Amino acid sequence: MADAEQSLVNGVTNLSVNGNEKSKESVDEFAKGWGFQLPELYKLAVRFYKEKNGKALKLKYQDKLRLVAYTKQATYGKYRNDVSPEVGFLDVVGNDRRQAWQALGDMSQTTAMAEFVKQLDSLCPLFRPFTEAHNAEKQEQERKRHEEEDRLRREAEEKERRRLEEEAQQQLELQKQKQLEQEMQIRAALNQQTAVQFAQYAQQQCPNNKQQQEELIRQLQEQHYQQYMQQVYQQQLMHQQQQYQQMQQQAGNTAPAPPSQPAPPSQQMESPPTQQPASQPTEVASPPPQANSVTPNGTEGTTEKRQEGEDDMPPLAAASMWTRKDIKEFKESLQKDKDSCIKIGSGETVTVRVPTHEDGTCLFWEFATDYYDIGFGVYFEWMIAPSTTVSVTVSESSDEEEFDEEQDPKNDVEQGTKKEDRPPTDEIIPVYRRDCHEEVYCGSHAYPGQGVYLLKFDNSYSLWRSKTLYYRVYYSR
Repeated sequence: MADAEQSLVNGVTNLSVNGNEKSKESVDEFAKGWGFQLPELYKLAVRFYKEKNGKALKLKYQDKLRLVAYTKQATYGKYRNDVSPEVGFLDVVGNDRRQAWQALGDMSQTTAMAEFVKQLDSLCPLFRPFTEAHNAEKQEQERKRHEEEDRLRREAEEKERRRLEEEAQQQLELQKQKQLEQEMQIRAALNQQTAVQFAQYAQQQCPNNKQQQEELIRQLQEQHYQQYMQQVYQQQLMHQQQQYQQMQQQAGNTAPAPPSQPAPPSQQMESPPTQQPASQPTEVASPPPQANSVTPNGTEGTTEKRQEGEDDMPPLAAASMWTRKDIKEFKESLQKDKDSCIKIGSGETVTVRVPTHEDGTCLFWEFATDYYDIGFGVYFEWMIAPSTTVSVTVSESSDEEEFDEEQDPKNDVEQGTKKEDRPPTDEIIPVYRRDCHEEVYCGSHAYPGQGVYLLKFDNSYSLWRSKTLYYRVYYSR
């Protein structure tokens, strides 16, 4: 027994001397090899030792003493008399354990944990599968925890998204309600102003038929409202242009070009129509002059013309305009057609004359340019064209109106023909600069009757740059 005790003390002493060098594995090394950090692995090893000792784990006496010494050192550190209970002279096991603990000397607690794990692994082959099973269980719990966190995060994001959508929807509904209330107020004010005149006119047009009178009054009120809104919109555009001109004057003509004229909110479209646009409100005979102070296109010049004996012309519907992003594909599709590509010199204005076609009911146009913007507007000339051929004229000024002699033989400057002899012309879309070098500009207009559309492309404001125009016009039934 004395020899066994001495050999155990010598073995533990040698271990205490070389323990720091042999057991300097870092926490990361244990994590790589075992899947656990050292403190967690040590607790698992102690648990395995307590559960399996004497069952699946059968150790020699010296090995047990060494393992117990490691646990004391890992728990309390260096041997201390106040921690170790008093043992009697005849308590052999107690004395052996105390000597084994004392033999560890100044071994650190971390080193003691590492040595306990190593010794247990070398003495019992079942210890590593035990830790692997617990590691797999730990990873599964970690996976479930991450899945639960992801699920909760997704639910929170979905809840927040729904909340934002609901708020946006509520805001949109409030905005629509506000716009509807404003529209109702405007309509009520306009209807109150024209109630007597429209009633008199309806009585003249549909005597002894109350139902037709009411329908006619509703149509007149709708036209009056649309005319009023168009006039308000044009006034806003004029105000914006005046502000821009003031900015130019203040900046010494170094301000950027004014933004292109957008279509009125009620007429904006994100993509071209696939069929003929929806019909406008049913047109009726012109109401009494005192009840309708502006024409459907909202221009003063047209009003003056129609007061001079042209009231038999039907009113013009508003045009629709929109833009497309596929400008590159659009220009490539027209490059092979020489008639669809026009070079507009600096200071020039090109007018594309498109007569109405007997098989058509609506005109469509599309155009784009390279690198720079250009002015664009649409007019309608009340005349019966001799043919349906599309022609192009070039003038040095945006105010000039040149005619082809074949289309209008009367227009002979040498014979002294005056410009006043030209057919009456209505403005459908005023000329404004368009950013057609960035997007394809498109539009449509329902035929008001027989005549010629004048598509004006104005480059008169450019003193140095010429523009390459790509355009296409067609009609639909």
